[in-house]
Amino acid sequence: MLEGRDLTIGYRDRVVGSALDVAVREGEALALLGPNGGGKTTLLKTLLGLLAPLAGEVRLDSRSIQAVGVRERARRMAYVPQSHAGTFAFTVSEIVLMGRAAHRGLFSAPGRADHESVAAALARLGISHLAERPYTMISGGERQLALIARALAQEPRIVVLDEPTASLDFGNQGKIMKEIRALAHAGLGVVFTTHDPNQAYRYADRVFLIRDGRCFAEGPVREVLTRERLAALYQSDIDDIVGPDGGRAFLPG
Repeated sequence: MLEGRDLTIGYRDRVVGSALDVAVREGEALALLGPNGGGKTTLLKTLLGLLAPLAGEVRLDSRSIQAVGVRERARRMAYVPQSHAGTFAFTVSEIVLMGRAAHRGLFSAPGRADHESVAAALARLGISHLAERPYTMISGGERQLALIARALAQEPRIVVLDEPTASLDFGNQGKIMKEIRALAHAGLGVVFTTHDPNQAYRYADRVFLIRDGRCFAEGPVREVLTRERLAALYQSDIDDIVGPDGGRAFLPG
């Protein structure tokens, strides 16, 4: 559904990464994992079409993303940034309703279908009770859930999330990651960045390891994520804990 071919990524005055081949397919979750400054966010923005590749090509459903209009991209792809406090006191419902913009005319008012989609997205994430609360007055975890609800209201086929659990408490991290897994089970393509290999191991189907702007390794998560490979990726000792039930966790050594 979404792929980058032989990408060189970065900015006019700086190359961030090169020789990158990455793809996400319908019904799968792909985790981007690697050290700070390795190029994860720049790669996400390039796949979304927010940054033009310096070389190579991004394709959406076998078409160059440059040939896909902005409005059509917005119908097919949703972006969930890291949670932020916000500046204006929009209600949570209004924030989620913004996800419907791609389905309306430029000057048309939201209709019944738009409001029904918003209500369904809020209910799915268990935050209907926040609908009339100001976005600026809810917790970081609730804001992140609201941003995911906005993405669901957009009715995309691909959801891209940049560090979706950053700064969230342990309980909200689990809630967000379970929803990511549910999106993939529902047939969407999901791409997310994370600093936690345990999130990738538990919730992703495939993983793309990136270091210094290069693909370090990629493939099925249980084949790629090993203690040795993570130690080399992060240049740090890693403990690999395997429980009696076969559960696995990677911890800094």
